[in-house]
Amino acid sequence: MTPFPRALPTVLAAAALALAAGPASAQFQNRNFRVSNGVSKEHPMGNGLAAMGACTLEKSGGKMKIQAFWDGALGSDLTSTQSVRTGSIDMVLTSTAPVVSIVPALGVFDLPFLFDTAAEADQLLDGKVGDWFSAKLPAVGLVNLAWWENGFRHTTNSKRPITKAEDFEGVKMRVMQNNVYLDTFKTLGSNAVPMAFTEVYSALETRTVDGQENPFTNIENMKFYEVQKYLTLSKHAYSPTLVLFSKKIWDGLSPQEQAVLKECAVVGRAEQRRANRAMEAKSVDNLRGKGMAVNEIAPAEMARIREKTKVIYERHAKAIGEEPIAMVQAELKRIRGQ
Repeated sequence: MTPFPRALPTVLAAAALALAAGPASAQFQNRNFRVSNGVSKEHPMGNGLAAMGACTLEKSGGKMKIQAFWDGALGSDLTSTQSVRTGSIDMVLTSTAPVVSIVPALGVFDLPFLFDTAAEADQLLDGKVGDWFSAKLPAVGLVNLAWWENGFRHTTNSKRPITKAEDFEGVKMRVMQNNVYLDTFKTLGSNAVPMAFTEVYSALETRTVDGQENPFTNIENMKFYEVQKYLTLSKHAYSPTLVLFSKKIWDGLSPQEQAVLKECAVVGRAEQRRANRAMEAKSVDNLRGKGMAVNEIAPAEMARIREKTKVIYERHAKAIGEEPIAMVQAELKRIRGQ
């Protein structure tokens, strides 16, 4: 019998290793995902994207990279979302409000005074109700990887402190490009002006508008304190953030690549929420230190404001859809033990 060549076991071992490694290496390709974002790198969105990016690099063996673009460099939230739908941008971080024109059911999150606490929002969005909304997005060319947050929104202006419902009257207030926000501030007596986030600072500086509404972190990071005197802790809405990926690009990814993006978006979510809430806790003091006059609204007056805005739910039920409103309200009652 002819003996095997001495080198053959080494050759066979190398071949076996190649076969074993082949499918694993094929799971990931070199990819660079461009992410559009309307805020600055110093915003907690930056913390979230850094955590998500480190996670995708590790899990893909260094092949999947996330490249963030800040301050609306790739366009406003709405225009970037449209670009994600066409596949010309891979991802966008956006509040739900600009996406309502594409998926009307998301308008439920714009309704005033819907959430009382961030914990409520987490429980609802990370559960079956959040999944129900995410399931509506692929039909319009979008995949939601996770729910992050902008947080609770508050009001600033350059005219006067807002201590009662009547103080909203006559204030020219920039709001997001969204019918519920427009109607909410019109109902309170303000002259509501829709405007892209990237245009707000200059509009406040030139007094094109008197005020705006945003979470603390946006107010601080965008330096609105330079052009606004009064900050009212109105907590009139909680603003979720969608981590939207292009379905056109998504469908070309391997199942392993898709799984890593979803897993790492959840890793980013934990860090983004942590950073956002830590910064919120400091931002009010920082804004006071920058010269803003900060005030709360007395509970009785807040009750009047809430009562005045209840009509918003009825007016927009048809446009949003009665099913999502009823579902969210029922889940919030369950969470609150009501």
